[in-house]
Amino acid sequence: MPPVAPLSQYVLKLTSRCDLSCDHCYVYEHPDQSWRRQPRLMTPDTVAATARRIAEHAATHRLDTVRVVLHGGEPLLAGAARLAATADTLRRAVAPVARLDLRMQSNGVLLSPEIADVLVAHDIRVGISLDGDRSANDRHRRYASGASSHDQVRRALALLRRPEYRSAYAGLLCTVDLANDPIRVYQALLAEEPPRIDFLLPHANWDRPPIRPDGVATPYADWLLTIHRRWLADGRPVPIRLLESLLATAAGGSTGTEAVGLAPADLVVVETDGTFEQVDSLKSAFHGAAATGLDVFRHPVDEAAAHPGIAVRQSGLAGLCATCRSCPLVRRCGGGLFAHRYRSGSGFDNPSAYCADLAALVRATAAPAGPVPAPSADSLPPAVLDDLGSGRGSAESVGQLAAVHLGIARALTVALSPAAADPVAAAGWHLLVDLDVSAPDAVHTVLSHPFVRRWAQRCRAGETGELPHLAAVAAAAAVRAGVDADLVLPVRSGAVHLPTLGTIVVDADVDTVPVVVSGGAVELRAGRRRVRVRPALGPNPDRWQPTRTAHTGAGAVLLEDTDPYRDCFDLPVAARLTPAVADRWTAQVRQAVHRLDTEAVGYAAGVRALLRAVVPLRPDPSGRSRSAAARSAFGAVAVTPVGDDAALAVLLVHEVQHLKLDAVLDVCELFDPADARRLRVPWRDDPRPVEGALHGVYAHLGVADVWRHRPGVEAAAHFRRYRDWTDGAVDALLDLGSLTADGERFVRRMRATLDDWR
Repeated sequence: MPPVAPLSQYVLKLTSRCDLSCDHCYVYEHPDQSWRRQPRLMTPDTVAATARRIAEHAATHRLDTVRVVLHGGEPLLAGAARLAATADTLRRAVAPVARLDLRMQSNGVLLSPEIADVLVAHDIRVGISLDGDRSANDRHRRYASGASSHDQVRRALALLRRPEYRSAYAGLLCTVDLANDPIRVYQALLAEEPPRIDFLLPHANWDRPPIRPDGVATPYADWLLTIHRRWLADGRPVPIRLLESLLATAAGGSTGTEAVGLAPADLVVVETDGTFEQVDSLKSAFHGAAATGLDVFRHPVDEAAAHPGIAVRQSGLAGLCATCRSCPLVRRCGGGLFAHRYRSGSGFDNPSAYCADLAALVRATAAPAGPVPAPSADSLPPAVLDDLGSGRGSAESVGQLAAVHLGIARALTVALSPAAADPVAAAGWHLLVDLDVSAPDAVHTVLSHPFVRRWAQRCRAGETGELPHLAAVAAAAAVRAGVDADLVLPVRSGAVHLPTLGTIVVDADVDTVPVVVSGGAVELRAGRRRVRVRPALGPNPDRWQPTRTAHTGAGAVLLEDTDPYRDCFDLPVAARLTPAVADRWTAQVRQAVHRLDTEAVGYAAGVRALLRAVVPLRPDPSGRSRSAAARSAFGAVAVTPVGDDAALAVLLVHEVQHLKLDAVLDVCELFDPADARRLRVPWRDDPRPVEGALHGVYAHLGVADVWRHRPGVEAAAHFRRYRDWTDGAVDALLDLGSLTADGERFVRRMRATLDDWR
C-alpha cells in the first residue's frame, strides 16, 4: 500500500438510535437510511477491536494525540456503565502510544449526575446540541410525540455548569435556522455559559439546496454576520469556532473547522457494527454515500485512510473542483463542507451549495477583528515544521508564524476588555472595536507592534495600572486610519506614547490628558496650551518625537527609542537618539536587510516577515557587539551599536531565529516541559535547559549558514566554529530523550541541514 496521511480523529457510533426526532437530522431524515440495518448498540467486542485499530495506527504513525468522539444516534442511550467501560477500553489501548482526547456529542436530555460522574472520572468532554431559546430549539429538536426537549436540555446544561462537572462541559452546537432571530439565539446560547459555541449550516447540496428567502442572495451569511458584529462589540466573550476560523485564515493562520479553510480533514467514522465510514454528514447526499466497504475486524486504519473518499479530504487545494481552485477566496473558504458540494452527475466535484454565503462571510471577515486564535499544537502542518526545521523557512511558512504572533496579540488585547472598567481604557476599547470594523488594516498594524503585545502581557499579569494604555493603542490606530476621535490618554514620565508612531511630550504635571484625533493629526490639550502634531509629517522638536523608520524595500522596520515598553531585554536600552545617530542606525538597518537578500536569501524571508522593530541598546562597556530578543516582545530585536551593516546582518539573523523558534513553541510542544535536566553546550560555560539549548542550536545554525555564504578565510573560520557548535548540540538533544515527536522531527531537520553541508 502506498504511504497514507494518518488519521487522528475518530467518531464512534456507540448507538444508532436517538430519543429525539429532529426533522433536520442528517442521520435519520436525509437520503441515507443505512441506520436501519445497524445494531442499536456497539458491542464491547467491537469497541475493543476499534481501540486496537486506533492504537495500532497511532503507533505506526507516531501520533502525539488521538481524538475520539462518542456519537450516535444519541450516545447517552448507552447508559453510564457502558460509557465507562467504553472509555476504559479506549484509554487502556491508546494511552500507551498516544494521548487520548475523548469527547462526546449529545442532545443532553438523558444527562444525569450518574453519567456526569462518569464523564469526569474518565475525562470525557461533552458538547450539547442547542438551537437557542425555547421557540428556536423547539422548531426542530422535539420528541417524536412533538413534545419540547428544551427544559431537559437546559437541565443538563445547569448540571454541567456545577463546579464538580464543569470540566466535562465542552460547549454548544447550534444549527442555523433563518427563521430564528440571530441575536436572540446568540444571547440564549451565551446564557448557558459555554466554553465554546459552534454554528453549523444546515446540511444541503445542489440536489437539496438550502432554503433561501426570495430576493436574499446570502441569507446565511447575513444571519451569521449579525452575530459576528454583536460578538465583536461584546468583546468576544466566548470562542465561536466558525467565526474564529474565518478570522484566523484572514491572518494567514489555520482553520479550526472542516467548514472553511484548506486544512486536511483527517477523520473516519466507526459505525455500531464496526464498519468504517467516511464523515457521516455525507448521509445527506445519497444512500450509501459514506460507505467504504471496510471494517475494524478485517482492515487496519491505513486502508480506511487510503479510501479515495477519505484521502481526497486530506488533499487540500488539489481535492477541489476547478471552479474552486481558480477562486481568489479558496484558501480561506476551502470549498466549504465536503457534503455540501454534492450534485447528481458530478458527485462532489462542485463548489459548495453555500458558495455565495461563504464568499460573503470571507469578504466580511477579510481583516480579523479581535483575537485570532493561535493554531493548536496539531495545526502547524508537518511540511511547515520541516521547512522551518531546516533553519531557513519560506515566506509562506514564516508568514504562519507572523499570524501566530498577531493572534496572540489580539487574544491578549481582547482578554483585557472585561477588566477595562477604568473609563480611559473603556473608551479606548470601544474605539478599537469600531476601528476593527471600519479600518482593520490600521488596527492590524498597531496590534502587530512588539510592545503592544508586551504591554498586554503585563496587564494580564496583574499590572492593572497599565490598562489606560489601551486608549493610546486605539488612538494610534485612529491616527493611522485618519478617523476622528476624542479620547483621554495616559501620561507616563511626562509624555503620551502612541505605539508605532512616537511620543508627545507633555509639560503639565498630569496623569492623563485629553486629545482630539482628526485627519491623521493629534491635538493635545494640556493645561492652557494646545499642541497639534501631525505624525505623518515628521518631527516637531518641541513636542513630537516620531518613531523613525528604516525602509527596506518591500517593508519597513521601526527604530524604537521612545516606547515605554521596550525595556524588556536583559541589556539596558538606549535613550532617545539624536537625529544624526538615528540616521546612521536606519541606514545600517536598511543596508543589513538588503545584504541578506543576496548573501543569506534563505533567511531574508524570516527577517522581512518577522522583524518589526530594532531597539538600540547602550554600548557594552567591553566594546562587544550584543543583541537580544524577548518572547514577550515578539518582532523586536535589540542591538548595541555595531561597526557596519555586515555585522548587523549576522545579529539580525541570530535574533530572528530566536523569534521564529519562539513562535513555533507557541503552537508546538517540542520537548517535555517537565524535564529539568541541563545540557553542556560549547557556546556557554553554564549548562543549559532543554529550551535554552534548542534556542542556541537554532540560532547558531542560521549564523553558520550566513558565514558559509561569505567569502574569505575569516568567514570560513566563523562558519566552522558555529557549525561545530551546532553539530554536537543537535546530537545531544536527539540523544536526551526529552523531545516530542514534533521536536524530534524539527531537530532531525536541523541534523539533515548540517549533513548537507558536509
